[in-house]
Amino acid sequence: MTGDSSFPPPLKLEGIAHRFGRRWILRGLDLQLDPGQVVAMIGANGAGKTTLLRIAATLLRPLRGRGWVGGASLLENSDRVRTMIGILGHSPALYEDLTPVENLRFCLQMQGDPGDRGRILAILDEVGLTDFAHVRVRRFSTGMRRRVAVGRVLASLPHLLLMDEPYASLDPEGVELVNGTIQRVVDEGGGVLLATHDLRSGAGLTDRVVTLDRGLLREGDGRQPAHGRTDSSPTRADSSSPTTRGQLA
Repeated sequence: MTGDSSFPPPLKLEGIAHRFGRRWILRGLDLQLDPGQVVAMIGANGAGKTTLLRIAATLLRPLRGRGWVGGASLLENSDRVRTMIGILGHSPALYEDLTPVENLRFCLQMQGDPGDRGRILAILDEVGLTDFAHVRVRRFSTGMRRRVAVGRVLASLPHLLLMDEPYASLDPEGVELVNGTIQRVVDEGGGVLLATHDLRSGAGLTDRVVTLDRGLLREGDGRQPAHGRTDSSPTRADSSSPTTRGQLA
């Protein structure tokens, strides 16, 4: 469900291009998420989905193009952008020597929030970790680690939530927890970009599906070009340009 379009979009990308070595992974693609919108991104392994998420998260600087999160530039105001995003993937990035309470508090403090203990404990109760709130994460199973990561997202309620295969290896209860997190972000007017091979688990929440193919994003099943060049094939075999001359100017 989309929200008020008068607010800056949670994510706007223009002409994003990136390569590894001589191979262009992204070829001048465009993408916009409106407030309250959930966009599912599909594509073959190696198509560049994780690369695009890393660029949106300011973890990787694109070679061409520009982007904004909530009106803040990915390139010129990355510190501000990082306070507005949350990341949830199949491999939670947690501090293993810290407890769930400490992980959530650290995350909040990095965003300028003191991390109220009562609020953190309430979130851990919501994700089913009350009895493990003070146990070091290194002792947790994969499923429990994913719950800590979900709790981290709920604690910050980001303006933009980036998700990389969040349903991988989850049981039905875990899928419900992830979908509840998506709904919370959407209810607050945020946007969600979801890279997945499992469209069914989030089908009831998805507003749009885009396919990343040959470095471009295409609506739906990918048959019609929607974002970037109209010709999806490489213009030449070398690494001189991801698109035809002038199209990223």
